[in-house]
Amino acid sequence: MDTFSKSDPVVVLFVQGSGSSEWKEFGRTEVIDNTLNPDFVRKFVLDYYFEEKQNLRFDVYNVDSKSCSVLKQDFLGQAFVALGEVIGSQRGRLERALTGVPGKRCGTILLLAEELSNCRDIVTMQLCANKLDKKDFFGKSDPFLVFYRSNEDGTFTICHKTEVVKNTLNPVWQPFTIPVRALCNGDYDRTVKIDVYDWDRDGSHDFIGEFATSYRELSRAQSQFTVYEVLNPRKKCKKKKYVNSGTVTLLSFSVESEFTFVDYIRGGTQLNFTVAIDFTASNGECSLCVSGAPRRRGRGASRGAGADRRCAAGMPSQPTSLHYASPYQLSAYALALKAVGEIIQDYDSDKLFPAYGFGAKLPPDGKISHQFPLNNNVDNPSCAGIEGVLESYLQSLRTVQLYGPTNFAPVINQVAGAAAQVTDGSQYHVLLIITDGVISDMLQTKEAIVTASALPMSIIIVGVGPAEFEAMEELDGDEVRVSSRGRYAERDIVQFVPFRDYVDDSGNQVLSMARLAKDVLAEIPEQLLSYMKTRDIKPRRADPQ
Repeated sequence: MDTFSKSDPVVVLFVQGSGSSEWKEFGRTEVIDNTLNPDFVRKFVLDYYFEEKQNLRFDVYNVDSKSCSVLKQDFLGQAFVALGEVIGSQRGRLERALTGVPGKRCGTILLLAEELSNCRDIVTMQLCANKLDKKDFFGKSDPFLVFYRSNEDGTFTICHKTEVVKNTLNPVWQPFTIPVRALCNGDYDRTVKIDVYDWDRDGSHDFIGEFATSYRELSRAQSQFTVYEVLNPRKKCKKKKYVNSGTVTLLSFSVESEFTFVDYIRGGTQLNFTVAIDFTASNGECSLCVSGAPRRRGRGASRGAGADRRCAAGMPSQPTSLHYASPYQLSAYALALKAVGEIIQDYDSDKLFPAYGFGAKLPPDGKISHQFPLNNNVDNPSCAGIEGVLESYLQSLRTVQLYGPTNFAPVINQVAGAAAQVTDGSQYHVLLIITDGVISDMLQTKEAIVTASALPMSIIIVGVGPAEFEAMEELDGDEVRVSSRGRYAERDIVQFVPFRDYVDDSGNQVLSMARLAKDVLAEIPEQLLSYMKTRDIKPRRADPQ
């Protein structure tokens, strides 16, 4: 953008609050002069929530004036991403084209995400030294090391001292452990300064020299020895032929981790999302649809034959149906699907989602199905993205007949079968069941959940409509672990929420979806971790970038 030089770029990060359309500035990188390929040093530290859609906007400007206002700078382009997209991308690296300048290619932006909560990691390392300066008059030196962590203001804080090794210029210190947060506060690039001293009994220890490194550099010693020159600045200034005051070698470096959800995602674990939607007649029953007698809905009991009759009020095109979507507003089913799916899709590389319906009569022969593909493709039930699932769902509403009974077990067993094929931690399945809560095969569903609890999968049940959902609460298993025929579920894998609890009073659908997703997805990371821990599966470790 500059006439006589290249651009002087800066990146401004904007964040969007959950359920809000307003963008707020979060921070800015430093300005890098005269370059079209800047590599920014300044990092943005964000709180990460798997269960929330955290939208980010990166605006790139050429700084052309001393004003702090971006309105006075040249706009170079922008990129919109969700934080989950960056974390869910391979090795936490996402490249996105910059847009926003009509008719012009604006270049690309490369985003890297790194979890600072690996400050819970514990490092074990061992060092030795060779040919250190002799400091004692009647003997050799008594060396020890002092580690300092750098602070944001440029100062240093002591974080570790080794033991003293007496009377040697070639000490080998014992291995020691230190939390990553103490060494670098979770910032892999933060400077770690190490001083070498000769111990004196009176406490006036003699300075031998120093060297600097970082956690990122130290971690490379996992595959090779790293040798550092120990330098004494005062001696270096005084002596022209000064080389060093010895060397320190990092002999070993290992990290033990309390693994996090992000560790597994960055290590390549894919979340496979499957949808199952309730197409039973109870989604549109009126109060007089069973032989003219009032019917109390949603207690989790098996429905009678009369409940399978279809009345006009139950038609999806009628406002009384739970599947009804007006021209101005999505149905509760569609809202629940979008709320959960739009977050999970960031962690699925191919964005292809199997989607099923259950409890409907299918054309042309009216056969009842408890597991039919919404896209009408038995060989490949996957839909392209959440929008593809929605499109297939709406198309199915126009072609099938809402009927019954409501059986959960077939679709749970279908996903469990897929989960059982890959159990090494590289795949984790999430099944979303959206239902009105009236269930016909409670015993079979419990059996299916107990079996699925030993597999890499979770089940989310979203209840729509006015039912009391007692059966769904029982399947949730928060208070009493689900059991079947004397067997208990290995893990708690079911999360149930009633959609009505998240509906915004003002009618704000975006806010309703954000609230629902936050609660319904909150348990997924812990459920994934519980599976990995019980199977002793460690994430494939991505080397620090």
